[in-house]
Amino acid sequence: MRLLSFGFLVAFVLSCASGPHPAVVVASEPVSAEPAFDEARAVHVLRRMAFGPSRQALADLRRQGVEGWMASQLSRPGAPLPAGLEAKLQALPTLTMSMAELVREYPPKRQREDALEDGREPQRPALIGLEQSAAKLLRAVESPNQLEEVLVDFWFNHFNVSSDKGAVRWMVTAYERDAIRPHVFGNFRELLGATARHPAMLFYLDNWRSVRDGMPERGALSEDDDAPEPAELKPGLNENYARELLELHTLGVEGGYTQQDVREVARCFTGWSIRKPRQEPAFYFRRRAHDPDDKWVLGQRIPGRRSVADGEQVLDLLARHPSTARHVASKLARRFVSDTPPPALVERVAKVFLDSGGDLPTVYRALFQSPEFWAPEARAVKVKTPFEFVVSALRATDAEVTVRPRLVQSLAKMGEPLFRAPAPTGFPEGAAPWVNSGSLVARLNFSLELVSGRMPGTKVALKTLATPAEPTERAWVDALGQALLGAPPSEETRATILDALSKRAEAASAVGETRPVDVALIAGLLLGSPEFQKQ
Repeated sequence: MRLLSFGFLVAFVLSCASGPHPAVVVASEPVSAEPAFDEARAVHVLRRMAFGPSRQALADLRRQGVEGWMASQLSRPGAPLPAGLEAKLQALPTLTMSMAELVREYPPKRQREDALEDGREPQRPALIGLEQSAAKLLRAVESPNQLEEVLVDFWFNHFNVSSDKGAVRWMVTAYERDAIRPHVFGNFRELLGATARHPAMLFYLDNWRSVRDGMPERGALSEDDDAPEPAELKPGLNENYARELLELHTLGVEGGYTQQDVREVARCFTGWSIRKPRQEPAFYFRRRAHDPDDKWVLGQRIPGRRSVADGEQVLDLLARHPSTARHVASKLARRFVSDTPPPALVERVAKVFLDSGGDLPTVYRALFQSPEFWAPEARAVKVKTPFEFVVSALRATDAEVTVRPRLVQSLAKMGEPLFRAPAPTGFPEGAAPWVNSGSLVARLNFSLELVSGRMPGTKVALKTLATPAEPTERAWVDALGQALLGAPPSEETRATILDALSKRAEAASAVGETRPVDVALIAGLLLGSPEFQKQ
């Protein structure tokens, strides 16, 4: 999908620029000979199993070999982080705090007012979101465990919750840290169970308020429940979680379930609730809120019990269902191969999912070892999400990053406010929603700000990225294109950039100025080019 030509975008953005982009003059040096290395193959792997190439990542692939690097990524969950990155993460105190600690230290507005009356100085809850986003960006840019970060991003989106919904703001940090991250190299059933029990999911999809039909009015629960009954808890079945569990998390919209199955699943999860959701959030099973009668899900009887066993049995059933295998295989293939993955690939990966009992590393290997993953037609066909674009730009330019609010806000301008996807479906997986004039202009503006030193919290040393054979504009376009794109730019992109440089030179000449090669402008336009938008 292509709404505006790259040349039009370049002309529009440059006409709106607040000032000139600083030129960088670098002495030409001879290009040293490199050992034989299939860089195109390596770049493809880094675009899919990582957040794009960087000089360090390419050096790792040269040293380990492509297959060796891939194997190491699949076998290093939770591997130690570099000291520099670890120090940056440790400077973000909210990352290790419990949900109760976050509520206490960064209270909601009403509690902040109470704190002021008591003479205490409250913290701003917005800092939680900023530190969440900062950690996500820093890990994606600097962590050598690139596949782990890609998978955390993928599975969070699959089991999406949004910090924009009330108390979820104080739960998202723990949700990613405790429910998603530890399980991306584990078993699908364990991952599914961790998300089902987490207060962030229970609150986001309202299951914490779901109680059996016919339950008496308030007061009945507290008769034999240890936890006080929240004021928001009212009698009535809530089907939100049950529907998304079937449609999004497991079987898929074409998974063969009915509305009656949705209702029966909701009955199985009655009583799965939260103890003190706005003070000390923790999973809590409200026994008297649970429907104790038999249920039937997908034709299978779930014996009635007053325990969490009903819900756990549903999760067992869904995790091993063939429709779940196909749905998960399809989403993984869509993320790592193409927006329209070959049906034969999906079926093979689904079979591996079933045969392995949902062992995720085994499923990943089947995908990455498939002919479809390596096929020429699978290369550079996916459009990067805003997050993938920003991270890949920071990696490609070897940027020094200290996350500031402006960097996080740039993602929101492109349409991807981190941890705030507006629907349970998460952020879009296909290209179409990301390819629009507003988003593309925002991407090009970000690129120019990054390489021009105008993006707070980032620093790019352009002179270290490339050494052209001669100090001409065309040579710089080709040299920086190879460094930033992993290949020479297309003729269209080269012509567009040279035309933009020519127009700026004419404007400078008209006022008696002579400008050196504008390396910053070249780098910014390459990052904003169609080639860099693809992965």
